[in-house]
Amino acid sequence: MKTSRTLKKFQQYGYFYFMWLVLFFVIPVFVILAYSFYTRDFQGGIVHRFSLQGYKDILNVNYLTVFFRTVGISLISSAVSIILAVPVAYYIAYSKLKNFLLLLVIIPFWTNSLIRIYAWIFILGNNGLINQTLLKIGFISTPIKFMYNNFAVILVLVYTYLPFAILPLYSSIERLDKQIFEAAMDLGCTKRQVFFKVLLPNIKQGTVSAFVFVFIPSLGTYAVPELVGGKDSRMIGNEIARQLTTAKNWPAAAAISSILLVITIIAVLFFMYGGEKRETR
Repeated sequence: MKTSRTLKKFQQYGYFYFMWLVLFFVIPVFVILAYSFYTRDFQGGIVHRFSLQGYKDILNVNYLTVFFRTVGISLISSAVSIILAVPVAYYIAYSKLKNFLLLLVIIPFWTNSLIRIYAWIFILGNNGLINQTLLKIGFISTPIKFMYNNFAVILVLVYTYLPFAILPLYSSIERLDKQIFEAAMDLGCTKRQVFFKVLLPNIKQGTVSAFVFVFIPSLGTYAVPELVGGKDSRMIGNEIARQLTTAKNWPAAAAISSILLVITIIAVLFFMYGGEKRETR
């Protein structure tokens, strides 16, 4: 009797999850796909007539440049986030103050993201904290241009999404028995060999999760390149917003969003199933 009741509860929750998924994911995705095949209304909005003009509008060198730039910045931001997150996650996992340190990791989420981005503008700007300090001590004679370039975008993206990399890596490392590191060193491994041959292979799933959690939001980010990036640092999110607001080209915006969705799905599947195949080998 208890088993049957449990199965019924699981079925009920399964139906609820399925409806939630359809309502908040499947339907919006199909709406975006449908808009990408409609005709543009030059007064704003769309005309319900099939057309491939939305995709034709974005098939030029400028949009390809933005796509490649977006993917490149997202890949670099994800890689840097993981490199910084691994030692932090390792320290937290085996620290006596792990709960307090985890709290420090998630504290930035308590502050509005725009406020945190403007804080970086205050730090990196020509009249910002770093430049003014370097000018006062005589280290430089003119301000260094930290802002409005790819460097600023990557830096702020890493700062913004670093906690998303730390948490899954922490979860993977915490499950490991610390004695395996001691055993490896007793068998003659150096600390470097323990890191590359023992730690990293055992946290592959955490690394993949960390990469996905940083890469996906970086692909679609809007506020960071808009506020700290220049004209050569514009990303896909900025171009979608421009098509919706300035160009009034909804089909083109939907086409860009559809292509971005495909890129995201391919990247997720590649890293998820690629990681599983490497583990089976």
